[in-house]
Amino acid sequence: MSHALADGTTATVPPAAVVLVPVGSVEQHGPHLPLDTDTVIADAVAHRAAELADRPEVVVAPPISYGASGEHQTFTGTSSIGTDALRTVLVELTRSVRTWAARVVYVNGHGGNLDALEAAVGQLTAEGHDVAWVACVAEGSDLHAGRTETSLMLHLRPEGVRLERAEAGNTASLHELMPQLRAGGVGAVSANGVLGDPSGASADEGKHMLEHMVAKVAMALGAST
Repeated sequence: MSHALADGTTATVPPAAVVLVPVGSVEQHGPHLPLDTDTVIADAVAHRAAELADRPEVVVAPPISYGASGEHQTFTGTSSIGTDALRTVLVELTRSVRTWAARVVYVNGHGGNLDALEAAVGQLTAEGHDVAWVACVAEGSDLHAGRTETSLMLHLRPEGVRLERAEAGNTASLHELMPQLRAGGVGAVSANGVLGDPSGASADEGKHMLEHMVAKVAMALGAST
């Protein structure tokens, strides 16, 4: 059974639907990962969570592919709509979907979307909507385009990974990097856009990481892994 909302028709959308909406980005992920890495991961997590839930009312909407990626704007290919625009998209999309759905859960694959998600969900909750968001995170993850995301993409879309171009970037912690990140974005702390080290990445590790991320969404749905 397909859980993809877009595969259905207006006659087949389940009553009291719970709609998962992946939220990603189009932004640089170093010299070796595709620009849509965050979207690919969020979409995979949402679909896997719907499969695990195994409930007919749980469906997955097409992803919101453009996010708030201003911190990556010095790198070619980054395409950002910013926090304000993303917040508006989330608010208006939820209002529309909630005319026929019982609940909306955003599955977020990009940290830069955090402010928009928190603002939108806060506003929508105050309006009386049943809406939430869950981050695609796993314990031990590095920051950006390092071992974690490289492993995930080797599992999900290996043909998109250019391992021959993979190289370490700045491996300092987020706490150490934050002042410079806030002032000058990722380009101020990493010439190649990588925050971490992709060395040792593997598809097996990516599969394991994905399951940890899926578990968080499953918990939000009240499902067991």
